[in-house]
Parts: sequence; C-alpha cells; structure tokens
Amino acid sequence: MNAFSRRGACPALSAPMQTGDGLLVRLNPVTGGLPPKSLITLAQSALRHGNGIMEVTARGSLQIRGLTPTSARLLATEVDALGIAVRTGVPVETGPLAGLDPQEVADPRPLAERIRVAIEEAGLTARLGPKVSVIVDGGGQLTMDAVTADVRLTAVQATAGAQWSVSVAGDGRSAKPLAVVDTDAASDIAVGVLRMVAEKGREAHARDLSERQLTSLASWHSFAPPSVLPDISPTRGEIAPSSPLSPTIKVAPNTESAGREPAAKLPISPLVGEMSGRTEGGATERRPIGIFDLAASRIALGIGLPFGSMPAEKLFDLTRHALTLGATEIRLAPGRALLFLGQPAAANQSLQNTATALGFVTSSADPRTRIAACPGAPACASGRIATRDIAETIAAENRDLLDPSVTLHISGCAKGCAHPGPAALTLVGGENGAGLVVNGTAKALPAGYRPGYDAARGIGRVAAALRSARLPGETAAACLARLGAAGVTEAYRQE
Repeated sequence: MNAFSRRGACPALSAPMQTGDGLLVRLNPVTGGLPPKSLITLAQSALRHGNGIMEVTARGSLQIRGLTPTSARLLATEVDALGIAVRTGVPVETGPLAGLDPQEVADPRPLAERIRVAIEEAGLTARLGPKVSVIVDGGGQLTMDAVTADVRLTAVQATAGAQWSVSVAGDGRSAKPLAVVDTDAASDIAVGVLRMVAEKGREAHARDLSERQLTSLASWHSFAPPSVLPDISPTRGEIAPSSPLSPTIKVAPNTESAGREPAAKLPISPLVGEMSGRTEGGATERRPIGIFDLAASRIALGIGLPFGSMPAEKLFDLTRHALTLGATEIRLAPGRALLFLGQPAAANQSLQNTATALGFVTSSADPRTRIAACPGAPACASGRIATRDIAETIAAENRDLLDPSVTLHISGCAKGCAHPGPAALTLVGGENGAGLVVNGTAKALPAGYRPGYDAARGIGRVAAALRSARLPGETAAACLARLGAAGVTEAYRQE
C-alpha cells in the first residue's frame, strides 16, 4: 500500500484512493454477500481505523472511508483474518440475487466466471483501465439495468433455452445492442470487445470503438472458430462480413459516417431492441428495497442506506439485530442497499422496524432514494456544503418534487463523486455557496447561488413553483422542463 490509486481508479483494498476525507477502500466480496458476523466486524474496523462512515455504492460495493496509510494496512490485515475473498481484476458483475431468484431467465454466474477466466488467460487485466467493466444479467426481480458497463450480457428467453443479448457502452437504456447469441458466442464476443478496447489503451472504453469494429466482431463470430476471435483488434484490421450469418446470431445495423462506403448489410433480428434488456418507454426498475421471494420458499429483505451511506455504529446495530433474528447472509445490492437472507418471514417486520428507527430506507417510495449526496462537509475536507443535512431537509419537506422522474444531486464540491452524470437538479458547493445546475453535472457552471445553509430553502422555492405550475398527470421532470432553466433558477434564488 505504498502507492495510492488516483481519483477515477477503483480503490481496492490493496490500493486505497486518496479522497477529501482520507483514504477510501472498496470491497467486492467474491460470493456477493457476507455473513452477518463478518459485516459486524467490518463495522467495528471502520470505527477503529476510519472515520466511521460506511457506504454501499450504486454498483453494490462496500466502501470504508477516512483511513490513513497505517490504518488502511491494519484494515487489510483484519479483512484477511476474516477470510473475506474480494474480487480483483476486471469487474464482471452479476445481480445481487443471482442464482437465487426463481424469476431470472438464466443463472448468470457460470457465464460470468467463464468471462473472468478468459480475461485472465488473455492477459487483459493489466491492459484495461480500472473503470472497464462487464455485466452479466440473468434478469428477474432485481436487474442490473441501472448500472453502466462496457459490455452487457442480458439473458433472454428463446425456444431452445436462454440466449444472451450482447450490448456495449451504457446501461439498460442506453447501451447499443450488438447481437443475440448462445452462451459460447456471448463469452467470445465479450472478450473480443475487451481486446479491442485494450488495443486503444488504458484510458479507452467500449464507447470509443467504431461501428465498423463492433459489426465486424459480431459478424466475424458467425463464421470463425472461437479460437480465432481473441486475435481481432483494430491494429490488425477490421473484418468485413464475407459469408451469411449463422441463424443463431442477430446483429445490430451499422451506421456509417458521411463520405464512407457503407459496409455490407447484416441481417437484423426484429427483437434485438426488445431482447436487449433496454427499458425505453418509461419502464422502471424495481429498487432493492422490500420483500423478494426466492427459490425454495426463501425470502430476502432489502434495506437501503440513505444516500448510500450510514455511520458504522448504525450498520453494526442493524446487522447485530438481524443476526439475532436468524439472518445468515447479507448481500450488497446495486442501488445502495443491503439484502438480508436466511431469517424467517415472521422476523422481517421486526428487522424493518429497527431499520426505520435507525434511519435506514425501508420503502422504495422514500424520497431519499431520489437524492444522490456525497459525505460533504464536515466529513470531507473538499466539501463546501453540508450535503447530507441539506438532503435530509429537502426529502422531508419536498416529497412531491422528488417523484420517480427526478434525480437531485447534492455535491459538496465540483468533483461530483456521488453522481458523475447529469441530474435534473444539482446543488454544488463552491466559494459562492450552494450553486444550482439545471440538467447538468456538478462540474457545470451554476446558474444561481444561495448560501449553503439556505440551500434547502431554495429547493423549497423550486418545489413551490412546481406545485403552482404543474398540470394534472404531469411528472415533476416534465414540469421543470416547461419552467425552463431560467425559471427554475429564478425560483431557487427567491427569498
């Protein structure tokens, strides 16, 4: 641990990342979950060695904050003593209920492990950037649609059993559909995409690949033996289709830029968009909060961390209570939540009551699920505003503003750690107080300011303007769009 990872890298246990509140480490258990006793011990370690803040990220990783170089080493030693195996290398992620959900189309774990092995055998880990990732989504009650990845493989039903829709560069809505194939082809194409990305350097992602490269990869697989596929790369030339495609593969169309000769047309499945797992048309993903029925009459109870973060002592108290109720495993869930497994169904009400009393999120309708907020001041030295206090006030007073169409981002500084992408409304701390960005990121120039201590009142003014202007049946996002950035900013600045 002599060298710390730079911002933007993945702060693994062996390479903590320097942040505004000290070093941060991220744990991804190989099994996807932890025994309650292990999570209790980790909470105690976070109190001993960090600043007492523990987080579950949007991708379902556990983070411990506020470490020093010395305490980070001590934490690593304690994790080793617990026997917690953590993932290393290129992330190949599956859903939190993988293998347990009776509604999933296919168990994604065997394919995910096959891809992990292939990545290592191809020597790609050292050649790919730390943010390159793969998702293998078996479907079911908790999909991975909200998580972005360079390569997405989503299980789809077919007459001959499950096949896999392969798409690249995005989440369930935005990823580009590439092919619908069997398991062998899905693994080969996924690794082929990663080889192409590696050829472009450690800063590259699948979004940097050309349409011709992706079409070549999919079409090449239809008539080339799998052993040849790993040799495809941009530096060796792009492969043009030269024979009819196998009926087991459907390829998305190629879009050429002006002035270039179009590539040969490829057959397209009329179901490729539908089967890709994309969610156009307003479909919403179920949040990992509440009761989930599992195989063999088992259940899981999902409990969220407000803004993805809780003091370690509260996580300790909740986990200890879950242990007394019979919980045997706690899984980390994308969407900043924990899934408690093993306890009898009769125990869930008691566990939910305790979680509510401690300040956890126990309802998917909780307005705090629509807010992304970093630790902010005073927890983080970079934070200029008390993000969590502001978030709690806004959630309590303006529930109608925070409907499912709106995300509010509250960032202590312009780095925007909690929500790198654009949000409908962003509050960002700076020298002039709490700036408001409409439909942008924390890095954008704010259109208006209020003192940091008064930021929640400013959002209350926006909520009041929304109530006054909102049409029957109109979403908050649609109403904000009608008001326009200037109108929203004017409301925010009102006294």
